[in-house]
Amino acid sequence: MDGIIIIGAGECGTRAAFALREAKYSGAITLIGAEPHLPYERPPLSKPTGDLAEMKLICTSDALASAGIDYLQGSSASKLDSETGAVILNDGRALTYEKLLFATGARPRKLTCPGAELALDFRTYADAEMIFSRMGKGLRVVIIGGGLIGMELASVLRGKDITVDVIESAPKPLGRAVPMRFAEKLFARHIAEGVGFHLGRGVAAINSFSVTLTDGTMVPADLVVSVIGVLPETTLAEAAGLMTGNGIQTDIYLRTNMPNIFAAGDCAAVAQPGGGYIRYETWRNARVQAETAARNMAGSAEAFTTLSWFWSDQYDLNLQVAGLPQPTHQCVLRSLPAGELEFYLDNGRLVAAAALGSGNSLAKDIKLAERLIAAGIHPDPAALADPRANLKMFLKSVRAA
Repeated sequence: MDGIIIIGAGECGTRAAFALREAKYSGAITLIGAEPHLPYERPPLSKPTGDLAEMKLICTSDALASAGIDYLQGSSASKLDSETGAVILNDGRALTYEKLLFATGARPRKLTCPGAELALDFRTYADAEMIFSRMGKGLRVVIIGGGLIGMELASVLRGKDITVDVIESAPKPLGRAVPMRFAEKLFARHIAEGVGFHLGRGVAAINSFSVTLTDGTMVPADLVVSVIGVLPETTLAEAAGLMTGNGIQTDIYLRTNMPNIFAAGDCAAVAQPGGGYIRYETWRNARVQAETAARNMAGSAEAFTTLSWFWSDQYDLNLQVAGLPQPTHQCVLRSLPAGELEFYLDNGRLVAAAALGSGNSLAKDIKLAERLIAAGIHPDPAALADPRANLKMFLKSVRAA
């Protein structure tokens, strides 16, 4: 058996490789990445700072070499033999392992209508490069999917004065992940910026010049981009006999049903204390699970715990959500000159917070809110709503108690 193999060289897999070294693991580490690039971060793809697709590298080749990480760039695993502890690569090579980490991430959910092959995905750097390289005056772009990625892409394209239509089968965009009040504000901003919306309707067909909706409406399109969600990449794991179900199922230590095989990131469905499994699709989760899995593969027994957090940049607005706001939670609104904060209480306990404001003006408030959530405070709702009440005072009261 030869060291640890990590399948997947995205945020999770790459961070796990370095975290193994930080955990003093001295054996061989092999990182398998299917893309022909050094590992890179995905969030900048839909939040570019310039006119072209942006690649923000996670690490350099020198950093990989210095850490003793063997990066197999442009390689993929075609088969896993868990009985012999071997991974078969697409070029026929066989690599043996002592332990293995699945960090295979997720793949785009595909349209099934006639002409679906004409729609571009928006998941990898190659996808982003193809889309942004075709930008030009007079271009008409149709985005299928009104989730965070679709709305971020719409804001970027409108900033380039490109005509954009968004098709969403739900009655409103941003309905699943974003608190209702902020979803409505972002929706209104997109309308003010000139984005066209076709809500409550699906796609019947796509051709080279338009998208036909289920009600017969034809939306002109020079370019169609599909962002209707992702599916966990579990094909290899399932074929190898690992338990799957909306992801590769793991215990709280990120171990699969095979003790020497772990899973982390977008592909992992983690067991919950109350039963069931949850899969998290956030940048922070990819990093935290990577570090937890690495330490456990190196010999620790550390349960995975984290507070969900994500952000979205749309026009000059920045959305941040910490925790998991639910409709049943008591919502407390705090209005500030730079934007708004919402706090969510469950039986009086602070469990989530969200902010929508100009730029990063409310980033410090969300960081403080995260610390308050972790402290398990039961704040006075009136004090939370008062913009004159410094959030740091809540932390001081917790320490004093």
